[in-house]
Amino acid sequence: MPDMAAESLVVVMGVSGSGKSTVGAALAQRLGVPFEDADDLHPPANIAKMSAGHALDDDDRRPWLEVIGQWLADHADGGGVMSCSALKRAYRDQLRAHAPGVAFVHLEGSHAVITARQAARPGHFMPASLLASQFATLEPLEADERGVVVDVDQGVDAIVAASVSELSELSELSELEPPTPTEENP
Repeated sequence: MPDMAAESLVVVMGVSGSGKSTVGAALAQRLGVPFEDADDLHPPANIAKMSAGHALDDDDRRPWLEVIGQWLADHADGGGVMSCSALKRAYRDQLRAHAPGVAFVHLEGSHAVITARQAARPGHFMPASLLASQFATLEPLEADERGVVVDVDQGVDAIVAASVSELSELSELSELEPPTPTEENP
């Protein structure tokens, strides 16, 4: 099995209230790599917009995603875990442009489960009223994206264990796959 800590560059993704920050921090601790919460990287204008009950648009997200992408690039060699909604394929592509080897852990849950989780975390700048827009925006991982899906309707330790197990399998599979042909390497 590969050394997960040495090669782990992971984005824990999902809608608001799915547990990205909690799971991301626990996963980083388990892997022995740094953790960053993308919520802490939002510019004040984004926080004000969300706090007022307005969803961010792509123009709001673009510079924020660039900051996240740079953090990932800076941690590509030693590993790191970032919690970030990464709801759209285009957002994940923007992150991959900075860190091509990044893997995504999509924390997936039903609307009812996520609503209950959100209600249990008072004081967050993202109001529960925006949850429907998050689900509407969400584009699940596609088959060609390096990532895994983990059910959030379980405890944090179980989510982290499932994430580590599935990421290990993903790493083992990628080691077995032949390199993609390129002009330099036909």
